[in-house]
Amino acid sequence: METPRNTALVARFSAYETAVEIGIGRRPEVAAGLADAGTSVSATDVADVDVPASVSFLRDDVVAASERDDPGERYHVDLVYGLNLPPELHRPALEVADAVDADFLFTTLGYDSPAVPCETESLAGGETLYVARKRE
Repeated sequence: METPRNTALVARFSAYETAVEIGIGRRPEVAAGLADAGTSVSATDVADVDVPASVSFLRDDVVAASERDDPGERYHVDLVYGLNLPPELHRPALEVADAVDADFLFTTLGYDSPAVPCETESLAGGETLYVARKRE
């Protein structure tokens, strides 16, 4: 589903060559939009989910990935991102991004506060994007 929010997120994320979406769930529109824009994108979730053919999928838990010496090949990207990411996943996702020297950007459900230090960006469609890690 194309929405102003999704369009803004795709526009913001498409500057990256490679990305992984943490906890894609049943909403693959942003990942698919990124793939259409030329970003090599993959997705993870703790459950098997259907994603478009342009998005590669790996069943994985970001908490477990954050505890491994190397989070795994799937996470070696320029951008780690999560949409509507619950607070309990903010720190593990940030740790994965730190481990692979990737940026970490995320949105919350709206009423949740970020559980990690971050800056905010306002996007079209009224979305607040949290920038927890930017590469130097």
